[in-house]
Amino acid sequence: MIAFPWITLLTTVPIVGALVLLVLGGRNKNLARWSALAFSFVALVLTLILWRHFDPASGSLQFQERHAWISTLGVEYHVGIDGLGLLMLLLSSIVVPIGMVASWQIKERVPLYYSLILILQACLFGTFTALNFFHWFIFWELSLIPAFFLIRLWGGPRRTSASTQFLVYTMVGSITLLLAFIAIFLATKKFDFIDLAALAQNGQLMPAVIGKLAWHRFTPEHVALFLFAGAFLGFAVKVPIFPFHTWLPSAYCEAPTGTTILLTGAMSKMGVYGFLRILLPIFGAQMQVVLTPLLWMAVATIVLSAYAALAQKDLKRIFAYSSINHLGYCLLGIFAAVKFTGGDTALIAEKYAAMNGVFLQMFNHALTASTLFWFVAMLEKRSGGLRGLDDFGGLRKVAPVFTGLMGIALFSTLGLPGLNGFIGEFLIFKGSFPLATWATSLSVLGLLATAIFILGILQRVFSGPLNERWAGLPDLTAGERLALAPAILLMFVLGLYPQIVLGAINNTVMQAVQHLQF
Repeated sequence: MIAFPWITLLTTVPIVGALVLLVLGGRNKNLARWSALAFSFVALVLTLILWRHFDPASGSLQFQERHAWISTLGVEYHVGIDGLGLLMLLLSSIVVPIGMVASWQIKERVPLYYSLILILQACLFGTFTALNFFHWFIFWELSLIPAFFLIRLWGGPRRTSASTQFLVYTMVGSITLLLAFIAIFLATKKFDFIDLAALAQNGQLMPAVIGKLAWHRFTPEHVALFLFAGAFLGFAVKVPIFPFHTWLPSAYCEAPTGTTILLTGAMSKMGVYGFLRILLPIFGAQMQVVLTPLLWMAVATIVLSAYAALAQKDLKRIFAYSSINHLGYCLLGIFAAVKFTGGDTALIAEKYAAMNGVFLQMFNHALTASTLFWFVAMLEKRSGGLRGLDDFGGLRKVAPVFTGLMGIALFSTLGLPGLNGFIGEFLIFKGSFPLATWATSLSVLGLLATAIFILGILQRVFSGPLNERWAGLPDLTAGERLALAPAILLMFVLGLYPQIVLGAINNTVMQAVQHLQF
């Protein structure tokens, strides 16, 4: 089972699908839609095969493939997954079909639109499985191209500025990330993440870098922090972290809703994945040095974005800021776990809780946020493009099923016990409080603001007197209910039995925490 190149096959499937759609051209739009969806389901099946044969008792990398590529530059084709990579593959395999179905109303250049989605999916798979920086960076950068054109060609009236801002911000972050790793390569002649993490764990990485690159005006500690800052910025923009978040609201609002689902459900997780896969193992010591500023950034990301959502009138813009807020919880858990605890076993156990919560939060946020934006797409379709808080009212009277199912997704993002959004946030707060009490306490203000704007949506869109303009608004069709059913069911399953995910990731979390005992 392990000898078969499952990861390569998984990454290749969407690329083949994209080529097939381009060959189809514009001759049959429905054929293009269904073909793209079929390829995405093939990718989902392959991911489930990986999940089925994954050994959760092992915290090591599995399904590895390693081949020489450019030996003189230390470049290999090296792929593999642990619990984190497996979870990200499953997340991508679920989010992409949701984005495709939410894009069903796209009428122009349909084969091109869906082929770009499939290319983006291949880039996601590559990013979440590549273990050599050169190989990984190709997928990291290539993902920007389909995302840029999906916004630019099918977005709203301000799509030009939104797509340009998205590309410029993320490119700047990628450049600083690239420069940091080129510096590390010049000193170590290594690009492999596992080798670099081992050097960092043994205390050999930064001395080697400083010995090659030390500048007479800067101390070795300064050089190490410069490299960390370059890598950090690349991931901070992608998440995004306050104050590097300003590209996100306009990109999410102007992108077609199916593309917004891909941005929030999958691409934002690339940044958090980078923190977990690259920053923590390689730059953990530097993160500890600047831990207080990092915690302040996490608090600002959580609290300010939640209160910014309160001031919005556009549903997509509200959920855009809500996405920043919920990803801030992941950052809080990661940064809290960096804190030096020595041999205190009680605090180490809290690190396990916080990091388990981070993994769960990544998956749960992707599912819930994607479903919420899917509901917005359905609402726009029924209202002729309207999505403002004040455009509706009393919709529960004419669309009770729509109201009920969207209400479940809203309460999930609120963190209601019994739904998937609760357990991840609970574990993050439970683990972070003993480790970073002041930051965790301040972050509770974000939970309060979230409750206010979620309840505000329920009140102003679905409750109160019916706006007569929408007296004939249709409820969900049988097909729409069937399409939504798996996502809604998964919210309950993960809320009531999170061990489905925790069982697969726990040993990976344990290894990650063990590497943080500085």
